[in-house]
Parts: sequence; C-alpha cells; structure tokens
Amino acid sequence: MCLAIPTQVIEIDAEGLATVELGGVTRKVSLALTPEARVGDYVLVHTGYAISLMDPEEAEASLEAFAELARIQEELEMEDAHRAPSGSQLAL
Repeated sequence: MCLAIPTQVIEIDAEGLATVELGGVTRKVSLALTPEARVGDYVLVHTGYAISLMDPEEAEASLEAFAELARIQEELEMEDAHRAPSGSQLAL
C-alpha cells in the first residue's frame, strides 16, 4: 500500500525543489510533476515528489484524519501495554 501525505510548500528554490512542512518537519521534494505549485499551497507528496495540488480544506481534513488515526493507535498500544497477561500462557 502506498501513502501520499499532504504537506504545505514553504519555499521553492531555483531548481524547482520545494521545501515542504508537516508537523514541524521539513523535507525537500521535487515539483517536476506540479510546476504550478506556489509557496503556501498544499501538495500531496509521495516518494519525494509533489504529485498534485490539494485544496486547503481537503488537506486540513486529511491531516486531521491522520492525527486521529495516530491518536487511536497510541491508545490501542497503551491498552496492550497495560493489559495483564492471562494465566494460561505457554512457556516456550
């Protein structure tokens, strides 16, 4: 399964590479597939390439959904860590 992440363009250099930001982390990505992207735009990033522009509201909704999934995953992991082992464990 492939995952593309919405990020915001914060800078574009002369070679057509954009610096994008997500959650305080910045990365350089190619704008070869989205030369129309401008600073402030949201782009969908996959494997180092901005593959499409995104509507700001759609990007924010996607980022909120990712954050909710991360929160749920953390809660599940905490529940697993605190779950008492059952008395019928097999010894290997």
